Amino acid sequence: MNIVIVKYNAGNIQSVQYALERIGASALVTDDHELIQSADKVIFPGVGEASTAMNYLQSRSLDVLLKGLQQPVLGICLGMQLMCQHSEENDTDCMGIFDEQVKLFQPEKSAGLKVPQIGWNMIRDLSTPLFKDVPENSFCYFVHGYYASKGEHTIATTDYVLPYSAALHRDNFYGVQFHPEKSAVVGEQILKNFLTL
Repeated sequence: MNIVIVKYNAGNIQSVQYALERIGASALVTDDHELIQSADKVIFPGVGEASTAMNYLQSRSLDVLLKGLQQPVLGICLGMQLMCQHSEENDTDCMGIFDEQVKLFQPEKSAGLKVPQIGWNMIRDLSTPLFKDVPENSFCYFVHGYYASKGEHTIATTDYVLPYSAALHRDNFYGVQFHPEKSAVVGEQILKNFLTL
């Protein structure tokens, strides 16, 4: 199977590579349009700031390329947020694959919760084959200060300050707010499920 991890200026690519190796898969890290288009599966990870990342994608027409892909695509953390409609982080228009909006956690409403959220949190209301054999209320690892609102593309929910989208799905596009590559056995199962979609 030909798996590509999209290379752009938003980190944590190596940990995704290592996680795939742990489940017996190898991936090519590239920003080459032809290699991305010809891949069986595309992973779009990301840690960083929305507007800088979008500017980089746009400067290389990677945003247009990603939106046009037909094969299964998995956005992780910032990758998922960039697949949404708009992010409050520096008022950034994103790719619009998902209709959901990305908003800043409001610390004054957080009742002592720290922003950004860093650590393990439960995911629930799991649907679609991405969560096959993943039990309800499984714990996954999150690191983020912005969240995707709940909407028609929500396929998993979590709670921090308020309920929000832990995962999104539309057509061949999937996104997870948490880091499957850092979520132990649960994360490995989700990555395995993605590779069998």
